[in-house]
Amino acid sequence: MSYEDALETYDPVMGLEVHVELGTATKMFCGCSTEFGAEPNSQVCPTCLGMPGALPVVNAVAVESAIRIGLALNCNIAEWCRFARKNYFYPDMPKNFQTSQYDEPIAFDGYLDVQVEGKTWRVEIERAHMEEDTGKSLHMGGATGRIHGADYSLLDYNRCGIPLIEIVTKPIEGAGELAPLVAKAYVAELRELIRALGVSEARMELGQMRCDANLSLRPKGREKFGTRSETKNVNSLRSVERAIRFEIQRHATVLTDGGTIVQETRHFHEEDGSTTAGRIKEEAEDYRYFPEPDLVPVAPAREWVEELRATLPELPSLRRARLQAEWGVNDFEMQSMVNAGVLDVILATIDAGADADAARKWWLGELSRRANERGIEVATLPITAAQVARVAALVKSGELNDKLARQVIDGVLAGEGEPDAVVEARGLKVVSDDSALGAAVDEAIAANAGIADKIRGGKVQAVGALVGAVMKTTRGQADAARVRELILERLGVS
Repeated sequence: MSYEDALETYDPVMGLEVHVELGTATKMFCGCSTEFGAEPNSQVCPTCLGMPGALPVVNAVAVESAIRIGLALNCNIAEWCRFARKNYFYPDMPKNFQTSQYDEPIAFDGYLDVQVEGKTWRVEIERAHMEEDTGKSLHMGGATGRIHGADYSLLDYNRCGIPLIEIVTKPIEGAGELAPLVAKAYVAELRELIRALGVSEARMELGQMRCDANLSLRPKGREKFGTRSETKNVNSLRSVERAIRFEIQRHATVLTDGGTIVQETRHFHEEDGSTTAGRIKEEAEDYRYFPEPDLVPVAPAREWVEELRATLPELPSLRRARLQAEWGVNDFEMQSMVNAGVLDVILATIDAGADADAARKWWLGELSRRANERGIEVATLPITAAQVARVAALVKSGELNDKLARQVIDGVLAGEGEPDAVVEARGLKVVSDDSALGAAVDEAIAANAGIADKIRGGKVQAVGALVGAVMKTTRGQADAARVRELILERLGVS
C-alpha cells in the first residue's frame, strides 16, 4: 500500500527508545577501559564477564552524566532509585542478565521540543534510565552477516558493560503524514543535546547512539492503540525516517488485507529501507525483573542535582536561535542546516577561519551533495572543518574559483592530502596574469567575431559568451573577472 493511501485510513502512533553510550573512561560497573577499537576481548575482567564472586561498583561519572541528560530533557530527577536485573537469554552478556533500571529510573517525566516544517512538536519523555551495554556478536559466513545462515558466531565482550542511558518517549500521536519526519527530528535534536552536554560523541555510525523505533497504526477516529512492532538498532537519522515510513506502509497493508500485526522486533535493511521479522517481543514481566542485590540504591542529593543543573551548557535550540540572529538567516535556512546535520561542522569551519557564508555554502551545498551520493552523514565525510576553511580561504584570495575548489575537494575526499597539496599536484590555481590570459582572450574574440561586434555595438551583456569561451580554453582556471576586463579593453568598450 502506498504511504498516502495508508494515511487515508490509519493514524500512526510512535514510541522511540534511544540508547546512548556514555563517553566515560571506564565501564558502568568495573574499571575496564571503554576505548573503541581494541583487540577483541582485551578489555574485560571478572566483573564484566560475570564471574562468580565478582562484585559491581557504580561508575559515579555515569550517574552524573545521567542526571545531566535528565535535566537537559526537562525531567524530574529521582531522589532515590535503584538497579534491577533484567533476565533474558543474552548470548553476548556472559552473566546472562543485564543490570538496568526497571520501575525506578533516575530521570522521568520530561520533554524535548523539535521543529518540523515550521511547527513545534513536543515529544514527551517517559524516562531516562541507566544500564549497561551488551557485547558484540559477529556471525561468520552466510550472506547477510546475521545469525540466520551463518556458519558460526564469535563473541567480543569489550563492549559488554559500557555505560548506557536509555531514553524512552511516551506515545507520539497526531503526527500523521509527518510521523517519519518527527521521529527523525527528535533523534537529531536528542543527538545534538547529548553532544552539547559532552557526555557522548553520539556517533550513530559507530553504535554510540542507537534508536529502537516502535510503530503501531489505529483506524482514524479510534482511541485504542494498535499492536506495535519495534525496529531495532536503527543507526542513522535517514534510517529512522525510512524505517518509520516503511512500517507504516507494511502495517497498513497487513491490516487492510485482514491480517494481524504480530508484536515483534524487526531488523532494518539499509540497502532498500525495508524491515524483516526478528523475534516475538517480550513484555516486561517476561524479563523477570528484580532488584539488583549487589548494588546499593542511588540517592542524588538535591544540592548536587542543582550544582549539575548549573553546569548545563547552552542548549541546542537556544544556540540555533542565537546563531540564526548572528548569521541573519531565516527559519528555512536554519532548519536546512539542522536537517543536513551540518551545524556543528559549519561552526568548526568558522572557528578554523572561514566566514559564516562560505562555511554554510560548502557544507550545505557541495559537501551535503557528496554525502547524499554516498548515503552517509555529512559529518563523516573524510574532510575536516580546517580543510574546508582552507578551501574557502583559497577562493576568497582569488587563488581558486568555485569550479577549481570543487576539484580540490574531490582530491581531499580521495585522500590526496591537504588542499594546498591537491592544488599543487593537480595544477589548479587560477590564472590571472595578463600575459597568460591574453592569447586565450584574443583567440575567443577571433573565433566569435559576431559576438565581438555586438559588444562593440553596445550589447555589453554579450561578453559572457566570450568569457565562457576563455574559461573553456583554460579548463576553468582563468580569473573570470580579469578575463571580462581584458575582453572589454580589447574591444574598446569602457
